[in-house]
Amino acid sequence: MIIFGIKEKVMANSNIQFNDIVETVYNLSLDERLELKDLLERNIADARRDEIALKAKEAKKEYEAGKLEFSSSISKLKEML
Repeated sequence: MIIFGIKEKVMANSNIQFNDIVETVYNLSLDERLELKDLLERNIADARRDEIALKAKEAKKEYEAGKLEFSSSISKLKEML
């Protein structure tokens, strides 16, 4: 569950309890919650982009090392899985 993972990270990185954070967010005004939502969405998008860039670099290294196989044959692709 995603929330469980977030809760564990928050609790490990600070003395603030996850439930306290959620309660604080719920007590924000609508405008503040919308701003927080936008900030989190941008932060998540940035993190995903970083993750994709890292995977692309790894794939490029594998390609250059000759570790990747390409095929347009469906049966060959199934075998590769």
